[in-house]
Amino acid sequence: MKVLLATEKPFSPAAVSGIKDILTEAGHTLALLEKYTEPSQLLEAVADAEALIIRSDKVTEEVIAAAPKLKIVVRAGAGYDNVNLEAATARGIVVMNTPGQNSNAVAELAISLAIYMARNQFNPGTGSEIAGKRMGCHAFGNIGKLVAKYAHGFGMEVYASGRRPIDSPECDHPLATAEELYKVSDILSIHLPSTPQTKKMVGRSLLSLLPKGAIVVNTARKDVIDEEGLMAVLEERPDIKYATDVRPDNYDALKEKFGNRVFATPKKMGAETAEANLNAGLAAARQIVGFFATGDTTFQVNK
Repeated sequence: MKVLLATEKPFSPAAVSGIKDILTEAGHTLALLEKYTEPSQLLEAVADAEALIIRSDKVTEEVIAAAPKLKIVVRAGAGYDNVNLEAATARGIVVMNTPGQNSNAVAELAISLAIYMARNQFNPGTGSEIAGKRMGCHAFGNIGKLVAKYAHGFGMEVYASGRRPIDSPECDHPLATAEELYKVSDILSIHLPSTPQTKKMVGRSLLSLLPKGAIVVNTARKDVIDEEGLMAVLEERPDIKYATDVRPDNYDALKEKFGNRVFATPKKMGAETAEANLNAGLAAARQIVGFFATGDTTFQVNK
C-alpha cells in the first residue's frame, strides 16, 4: 500500500525515519510531502495514496475527492477537527487519531503556563505560588489526568468535571457540572475536545463564576472559548488572567486592553517536543499497519 506522509509542518528526521521503518517492514511504501505551501500540492500528492498521515494539515472534502484510492487517514495527535469527517465517512474512509501520544507534552505546557501567569510572566513585582491552590480540570482525559498528577506534585488539590462521571485516583474532588468546577478553581485548565457541543462553551457565564485571582489556561482548542465573552469577563474582573496555546482571533485587542493579564504562545506549542513528535508519528504508522493487516480500527473517530 502507498502511504503518504503529508506535513506542512514536518516531523523530526528521527520520526520520519521511524515511520518509514515501520511501514517498510510491513510491506508498505512511504511517500513524503513536507513543507508544502499550496493546497494544490496535497491534492496532487494524494491522488494515488491508499493511506494518509497528517499533523495539523487540513483534509477537506476536496482532498478526499482527489484521493480515489484512500482508505485511511491518521491524524498524528489527539484533535481531529482538521479532517472533514462527514466527507470521509461518506466515502467509507476510516479516520483515526493517536490519543495519548502528545498528552505529556501538553500537560507540562499547561502547568508551565499556570506558573508563568502566577508569577506575572516573570516581570518585576510580587507574583504568587501555585502550591496550596485548587486546580480545576475541565474534561479529564489523558491530558487532564497528567495535569492532575503534576498539580499534586506542586501541592495542589484537584477538582474536575467532564462529559462522564469521574472516578479516578488523580481527582480529589469529582464534580457533576462545569458550573461547580469554575466556582472553586483557582487555576482552571481546559482540555475540552472541539465538537458541536463544546464550541464557545467557555464564555461569560462560566468565567464569571471563577474565584478572585483565578488563572485560566487553555491548551485545548480555540473554538471552545467564546472570545467576546472572555473579553467581557476580563474587563469586568481585573483579577482574572488568561493564558492559551491557541491564539484568539481578538488577541491583539486583548493584549492592548489587558496587557500581561493575557498571554498566547506564538503558535500552538502543546505537541512541540521531540518526544511527542516521535511518539505520535510512530503510533500513526503502527495504526496503519494494524488496519491493513487485521482491520484494527481501535482509534477510529468517525464510527
